[in-house]
Amino acid sequence: MDPLFFLVAVFLVADAQACPEACVCVARKNYTRHIADCSYKDLRAVPAGLPSNATTLTLSVNRIASLQEDSFVDVGNLQGLWLSYNEISTIGKGAFGFLAQLRNLDLSHNRIMDFPWRDLRNLTVLELLKLSNNRLEKVPLEAFSTLKALRSLWLNDNRFTVLSEGTFDPMPLLSLLQINNNPFNCSCRVWWLNRWLETSSVSTPEKESITCATPKDLKGHVLGRTLALDCMLPSVQLTYRSSLDNSVLHDGLSLLLDCAAVGKPPAEIGWKIQTPGRTVAINGPNVGEEGEGDNWLEDARSEESPGRFLVFKNGSMAISKFSKVDEGIYTCRAVNDVGWREVSVSVALSSSEHPADDLVQNDIQASKPRSKSCNKEELPQPEEKVVVIYLTPTGSKTTTNGGVLWEPWPWGGWFMLFSLALCT
Repeated sequence: MDPLFFLVAVFLVADAQACPEACVCVARKNYTRHIADCSYKDLRAVPAGLPSNATTLTLSVNRIASLQEDSFVDVGNLQGLWLSYNEISTIGKGAFGFLAQLRNLDLSHNRIMDFPWRDLRNLTVLELLKLSNNRLEKVPLEAFSTLKALRSLWLNDNRFTVLSEGTFDPMPLLSLLQINNNPFNCSCRVWWLNRWLETSSVSTPEKESITCATPKDLKGHVLGRTLALDCMLPSVQLTYRSSLDNSVLHDGLSLLLDCAAVGKPPAEIGWKIQTPGRTVAINGPNVGEEGEGDNWLEDARSEESPGRFLVFKNGSMAISKFSKVDEGIYTCRAVNDVGWREVSVSVALSSSEHPADDLVQNDIQASKPRSKSCNKEELPQPEEKVVVIYLTPTGSKTTTNGGVLWEPWPWGGWFMLFSLALCT
């Protein structure tokens, strides 16, 4: 017998034996596609011994209840994985993570409540993802962040009440989106989705079934069809106050930044401080109501304060013993269910005796909002400038320059006020 013929025969026999008994394994198109068909076999689990060269694995219409972390470890070359119409309720983390060549993944018509979203990060060539007819309630904002090739996404017939703004942004090739038959809560958190459905070129079949389940007065209303929501993106204003008296001059002055926001629903306020030496983010109050009002300066000086940057429940922030190391950009960010707005100001110390002459106009702008006001189109606004404020421990003066007001406080300090209204 020809040795070469013998080796080929052994290879073919070994390859054929690699197919589980319950499956049918075939090769098509010059052996570039290897299909393992295990559908309609009443299987309770993913069978062992799957051929390692399989490019398509069909396990649809079985009784599989769970997928383990190593269920597909032997078929790393899969391009298509079909698991619809099973009883899958549990999926081990990492079950799909190493299937880097996967282009089609169908998990529709199962009982999935908790999906391993992080597994999608490695599926960068995925083109079709079907998760419809499951029991999913949430999609993380970053779930599809790496799916640049995805064209078809099926999320219909689940339990989603809200989808985060920006969920679909990472998928530039997306052409089909199924989100019908979900119990959407039509609060301001879905305002962006309502607008997206009105303007997007992505095909969304069965639009009449993309409806509100709550609140009661909006039940049955169709998203993307002139749904009226009483929502408003936050508008933000900043005012500035400093304290200067003889007792403070030796230890440095104290500064109060008042951040006020108006929106529907009410906005939550956070701060970011960027100095040459560090960046600090404060996402909520770190002192109680007792630090507000006229007691802010005393609280800022207190040795028992939780930090030199004190944020109160009303959104104000006090900086005790302000010095050169605190010079930098102070940003107030207001967030509600519609979107966010932020405004920044640069603060620095100066030894000048004419602080009004030191005011400089910069090109630092408030960040672009992620969404606009709800019930009207916003006209383009002129470029906004942020005033760089120089605080200087000198005698009291009253002058006006560039929209910043300097005037003496009754207790011997100065008052500075500058407002940036970002949304009217």
